[in-house]
Amino acid sequence: MKTVHLIAAARPNFMKVAPLWHALRASGEFEPRLIHTGQHYDPNLSDAIFADLSLPQPDFHLGVGSGSHATQTGNVMIGYEKIAIEHRPDWLVVVGDVNSTLACALVGAKLRVPTVHLEAGLRSGDRDMPEEINRLATDVIADVLWTPSPDADANLLAEGIPGTRITRVGNIMLDSFEMVRPEVEAAAEWEAQGVQRGTYGVVTLHRPSNVDGADRLEALVAALIGLQRRIPLVFPVHPRTAARLAQSGMVARLAQAGVRLAEPLPYKRFMSLVLGSRIVITDSGGIQEETTYLGIPCCTLRNNTERPITISQGTNRLVTLATLDRAVDEATGQQYQPRRPEYWDGQTAARCVADLNARSYPVGSKE
Repeated sequence: MKTVHLIAAARPNFMKVAPLWHALRASGEFEPRLIHTGQHYDPNLSDAIFADLSLPQPDFHLGVGSGSHATQTGNVMIGYEKIAIEHRPDWLVVVGDVNSTLACALVGAKLRVPTVHLEAGLRSGDRDMPEEINRLATDVIADVLWTPSPDADANLLAEGIPGTRITRVGNIMLDSFEMVRPEVEAAAEWEAQGVQRGTYGVVTLHRPSNVDGADRLEALVAALIGLQRRIPLVFPVHPRTAARLAQSGMVARLAQAGVRLAEPLPYKRFMSLVLGSRIVITDSGGIQEETTYLGIPCCTLRNNTERPITISQGTNRLVTLATLDRAVDEATGQQYQPRRPEYWDGQTAARCVADLNARSYPVGSKE
């Protein structure tokens, strides 16, 4: 039986890892072992997801916590290298684009452990985003690249990656959603937040470009207050954003305007909130895909997206603070039917396992 190390660091990682863990376990061919780097350490952003997605407690927990990009990346490398040397896997799977993704991929490459990048090939074209650097570097050094969509394949081929290293498996985030969909629908989180289904907007904002600068944050708060006058807003506040709002004294302004501020929500409750919403306003990545899958309009408050298929085939649109009002009005005035890209079907984890079985070269064969 081949051992597979699955790296989880941030909330979206857990949602991508969970279906793969279950599929590997069920195959009888692989023994999955879960490594939690501790990059996200808020219980609602990490620990609760294990219960929501029926994951066991991690086999290893690095507990790296916060820090600069260099500090975090270095600490993950140091911690995971010890584990990989002592408990060498047959395969290493890294997911997404956080610092832990690149750090563990570097360890795998240097120790000559066959390394897979799940959700490979996504590109925003914006190297001011730390995640873009992580994506580019991880895809260069990983042995196998599992992509979610045709544009990701094209990006990798354009960068000179051999096609033999690329397998399009689809969007594994949607496997997670389908695993727990009945419970998500039953949760009725909108009732807990005091809003009616289909009438409200969900806000998720955490990127430094939106929340770190005082002037930008003030403008963002003003824009949300303006929107609240037309559509009730529920805002589960990321810890980073909560700290910035508290420092600037803007929590009271949002609350007084009627914006419903909430703690970060566990996965099932959060997806229930999204499922019942009229629109989502975000700067996150995965939720652009989930809203496309569900046919819910999404306004992404960024200059670019590494998921352009959510615009060309989905319900997503890029907005600025200047265009947000108009975009929300236009989006909420339309009816959407889900247009799901190929392989966005809840069966991605099975394709991942099949690809490992098809490749299945032994440890050390790259040398």
